[in-house]
Amino acid sequence: MEQAVLTISWQGLAYAAAPTLVVLGILWQWKAGAGTAAYATARMLAQLFLIGYVLVYIFEAGEPSIALAVLGVMLFAASWISIRPLAEKTPQIYGRALIAIAVPGLLVLALVSQVVIGIDPWFAPRYLVPLAGMVFSGAMNAVSLAGERAMAEAKRGTHYRETRRIALQAALIPITNSLFAVGLVALPGMMTGQILSGVSPLVAAKYQIVVMLMLFGVAGLSASTFVVLNRASLERLGEERA
Repeated sequence: MEQAVLTISWQGLAYAAAPTLVVLGILWQWKAGAGTAAYATARMLAQLFLIGYVLVYIFEAGEPSIALAVLGVMLFAASWISIRPLAEKTPQIYGRALIAIAVPGLLVLALVSQVVIGIDPWFAPRYLVPLAGMVFSGAMNAVSLAGERAMAEAKRGTHYRETRRIALQAALIPITNSLFAVGLVALPGMMTGQILSGVSPLVAAKYQIVVMLMLFGVAGLSASTFVVLNRASLERLGEERA
């Protein structure tokens, strides 16, 4: 019987790093932030290997308290990373980012996991944790883009209503591009993984539709929430620059 998922060897994993090493070389030659890119790559490797071992424990434990603790860690980390591009990283900004990611993120996660898919038990880590990762990371990226663009527009003296519109549009560019490209230019990671594991392409397509709708919804809700929560700061900044 043919193996459902082909195993990647350590040698194959090393070959996969070749394009990354080339890009790091270009970044170093051009003085374009090779150190940051190298650190990000090394951190990615460490985090993914670590989470691989951690997920084995989480899946086997099957405890709701552990699953909820993991979601909490993900939320706090996503909120901190989301404000990285912002010049101001005050506790107030962090709190607003946390609210903007947590409230829409948890609502969308509950809808998808409990109503759309109906995982049983409700805390099943094998489903809940990966779904939460997609939801929170989508919200995190949207908050980063919206926050950075909103601050930039406010510093130009742009009126809040226009700032709000521009920031939301900027935050939705990546997911909107993905909506246009999915199935035409690329097969997203989740769909590709399911197909490689032997799942019917039609079943994989249904799951991917749910994921794309989920990501678009949480991105728009989190971005708009963050901009609204920062309205006073944006208006004050705009008045100072006007």
